[in-house]
Amino acid sequence: MKPTIIVHGGAWNIPDGLVEAHLKGCEAAAEKGYDEFVRGESAVQAVVEAVAVMEDDPVFDAGIGSVLNQSGQVELDAIVMEGGSLMSWAVAALQHMKNPVRIARKVLEDTSVSLFAGDGALRFAVEKGFEPCTEQDLLVGHQLEDYREFLRTGVLRTREFFEGGCDTVGACAADTEGRVASATSTGGIPRKPAGRVGDSPLVGCGAYADDVAGAASATGWGEKIMAVLLAKTAIDALKLHGDPAEACREAVMVMKSRVNGLGGIIMVDSKGTVGYHHNTPRMAFGFIEGRTGSRKIAIGV
Repeated sequence: MKPTIIVHGGAWNIPDGLVEAHLKGCEAAAEKGYDEFVRGESAVQAVVEAVAVMEDDPVFDAGIGSVLNQSGQVELDAIVMEGGSLMSWAVAALQHMKNPVRIARKVLEDTSVSLFAGDGALRFAVEKGFEPCTEQDLLVGHQLEDYREFLRTGVLRTREFFEGGCDTVGACAADTEGRVASATSTGGIPRKPAGRVGDSPLVGCGAYADDVAGAASATGWGEKIMAVLLAKTAIDALKLHGDPAEACREAVMVMKSRVNGLGGIIMVDSKGTVGYHHNTPRMAFGFIEGRTGSRKIAIGV
């Protein structure tokens, strides 16, 4: 068995003009994660570094390029989960940091805490040697324009946003021993209230990993994902059906039928087989499946 990694770059109506950038971003992330395996690193390391690549890519709503909240601030959420111990580590509403997924990883290494939020997350990051950045370091032009439009109109566009745009990023990986991990990172939704935390940093919602079955990472309308524990629902379906593709379809169907949610999910099982599904117009994803040697970078429709 060879290692496998799958990544996503958000589930939404990706405009034609951004398709190529999303494909390139997902390809770079998948390649980076697989390179970590080639270097002998763990599934945790593979998903963290794959997600960090997308956090550094301004096309995605994670790290650099994240959205602004109603107060004109960038607040970031991220989680890492390891499938052997069922432990997860996360940060939420984190400001002035470029790579929240690496800070979440540091929570794993240095504490017995599962989640740091707000000022506490920032203090933790600084204490561990992460360099703060300015708000401007995280901003890109189209996000600033959206914020200015909100100031002019005061209009919130929650459902329209997910039908029109959500670039949360994530990764799932399985190593040669069947050990799995997942990671998810986001800037949240545009025009969110300050302090709003979505599904991404919450165990079972934005991510879940269990060596008994596999790992999953979700993207989409956070409040709806939280309502059905989308990532855990997908893993439970995998345990029942044994088919990652079917498990992803079932989880998204549950979200749609129970709470009229929009989003998508990716998955890898402990044997290295991938699955993915979404009910948004498009979802960006990519994978390198070591067991079969197959590789795909695509915009799912």
